Amino acid sequence: MKINIITRLIHSTSALVQTFVNHIRYYPTPINFSYAYSFGSLVGIFFAIQIATGVFLAMHYTPHMDLAFSSVQHIMVNVKNGYLIRYMHANGASMIFIFMYLHIGRALYFRSYVRSRRILWWSGIIIFFLMMATAFIGYVLPWGQMSFWGATVITSLVTAIPFIGEPIAYWIWGGFSVSNATLVRFFSLHYLLPFIVTAIIGLHLILLHDITSTNPTQIPCQEKVPFYPYFVIKDIFILTVSFVFFFGLVYFYPNLLGHSDNFIPANPLVTPPHIVPEWYFTPFYAILRACPNKLGGVIGMLTAILIWFILPLYKFPNNTLPAPTSTFHKFFFWIFVSIFLTLLFLGGKPATAPYVITSKIFTIGYFIYFIVILPLIPYIDKQVMVLEKKDTNKTIF
Repeated sequence: MKINIITRLIHSTSALVQTFVNHIRYYPTPINFSYAYSFGSLVGIFFAIQIATGVFLAMHYTPHMDLAFSSVQHIMVNVKNGYLIRYMHANGASMIFIFMYLHIGRALYFRSYVRSRRILWWSGIIIFFLMMATAFIGYVLPWGQMSFWGATVITSLVTAIPFIGEPIAYWIWGGFSVSNATLVRFFSLHYLLPFIVTAIIGLHLILLHDITSTNPTQIPCQEKVPFYPYFVIKDIFILTVSFVFFFGLVYFYPNLLGHSDNFIPANPLVTPPHIVPEWYFTPFYAILRACPNKLGGVIGMLTAILIWFILPLYKFPNNTLPAPTSTFHKFFFWIFVSIFLTLLFLGGKPATAPYVITSKIFTIGYFIYFIVILPLIPYIDKQVMVLEKKDTNKTIF
């Protein structure tokens, strides 16, 4: 009986390994892949680093409001190489969001959200949403001054929901305010969520390899080569460049992307003059503050993320997709990138003039791009192509 069980385990493991090899090594890849298609792989690699460093940090971390801050200091000072693991974990989150934003931007530029790829697109946005939740919860764990007040402000937004808002907030807090129960719950979720995200990433890869990747021209590419060894070289090169940047941050500027107030233990009696989240949340934080009404701000912030789900529902002329390099598409895409980067800057500034009014203007531009521009560009491109075709015919005759 034991021999049969062991044999089955060996066969199951062999099947899993073979499936992995087929999906990675022998995956047929369009020959015109660019370096931009490596951003998704980089997200996965840095996410694996986060899980590995997080497990080691959890061995020495104490999820108690009186001990959390000192346990982090203990990791930094007394644990061998603890400072290195902690800084890798802290800056690794920033690396994930840098490449995730680049990955989403590449998909948006090449219009990878078409209806036929909608499940793949939706799984990617779900990963993004869960990554944000995991990062926010992790930001609270050091229990510094900015961590505590950031958690207080963000979780308090739930109270804006009529009738059920306060009970939900009390349930999240485990009491009537952010307290020890909140910290314990956040620690448990921060340990659990990465494994859920890992499962969805696996599903995302399976869907990608089932549908097959797009390519810069959006034209079905008949000439394909195995992913290994041809495109592994590109991934290794960009990974090397990324690691140089990453370890440059870790060793020389480990606190560059953090906030100085988080080196102060959390004090519920003293409010920081300016509460600001981590930099990768600031675009949505700017949208939140752009609305003077609390409920309106919450709806605006959530809509700014959830609106990405509607992109595959847009219809294109004759169910076709014009080339992504059209002039109109590139022009409005880079305008949107400028809007997003400006919101990222504004979200880290105080909620005073002129930052608030500027946030309102750019928030409107953010939603106009998704609601008006993106649905219209394919039709504009189609008309331009028709006019160009007519001009070509006239020239010939």
